[in-house]
Amino acid sequence: MLQALSRVGGRRVLQACAAVAVVSGLLLWWVSPFGTPEPTGTVTFSTGVRSGVYQRYGERLMGDLARDLPKVSIELQTSEGSQQNIARVATGKADFTIATADALATYLRDGKPGANTLRGCVRLYDDYIQLVVPRDSDVHRVADLRGKRVGVGQQGSGVRLVADRLMTAAGLDPADDVVPVPSGIDTMPAELESGRLQAFFWSGGLPTTAVQELSNRFRIRLVPLEASLIKELQAVGGSARYYRSATMPADAYRNVQQGQAVPTVAVANVLVTTERSNPALTEAFTRTVIDSRDRIGREVHAAQLVDLRTAIYTDPLPLHEGASRYYRSVKP
Repeated sequence: MLQALSRVGGRRVLQACAAVAVVSGLLLWWVSPFGTPEPTGTVTFSTGVRSGVYQRYGERLMGDLARDLPKVSIELQTSEGSQQNIARVATGKADFTIATADALATYLRDGKPGANTLRGCVRLYDDYIQLVVPRDSDVHRVADLRGKRVGVGQQGSGVRLVADRLMTAAGLDPADDVVPVPSGIDTMPAELESGRLQAFFWSGGLPTTAVQELSNRFRIRLVPLEASLIKELQAVGGSARYYRSATMPADAYRNVQQGQAVPTVAVANVLVTTERSNPALTEAFTRTVIDSRDRIGREVHAAQLVDLRTAIYTDPLPLHEGASRYYRSVKP
């Protein structure tokens, strides 16, 4: 009898242990990435100038983020561009942003505040460097800008960085051989049209709305950035290695290119956050960016170029833990 009771008691202990194991497993599942509490709070997304691709992309992404993260309030913050965006996120003044790879590499190289906390989420679309002049301009290459009033982008922009480097590669001193005007894409088209500028640089996805609209009312031309200039640019090394030869397709700006492709320089954009960002939030943010590609791409053409196969390559930044979770979850 005692032995039978002992066996019954033993079975009950085993059953109890099994029940505890099941409950523990459920608890572990609940705190795993699939069961983490839904992200809440306010997130600041630093974009760009109002008429630029960063801002237009951010505005359209907001709707999808509101659907996918209903307990998170997304606030857009306009900026001068990549350099200012990076500084904001690195120093905690914004949570997410978009920036070019060359600007990120420069920030890291210079060891600026918070540089070591920066993390990548998604490699997005490429920016194309666009040197815009009136159709009848005598500027046919970068070296011809000597003595001209040139829009070079605001101090905190990514275009300012690459414009200075391109002019240097062409043998020009960006401060002394041209008259640099620190305007953004929100004002440069009108300044070119009125004659206050004789040329301007822009770095953005194709087509950039402000350039497109300018071409509808004013005869402009895109100056080719020849291969020899790009080789000179890349020879500098360091963050310049993120520039590569590219071609603006003939139909990027139909009123401008007259069926001709234009050689230029391209550089990748990266969705950026910091190691401080909540992994569950970053995973969800990354998922929304990838899933919204086609919808946003119907309005912002550059968004169509976001590709899951290359999105994980966020060089020069390490991948954020939450973004890494997302890519593991969709891996075939």
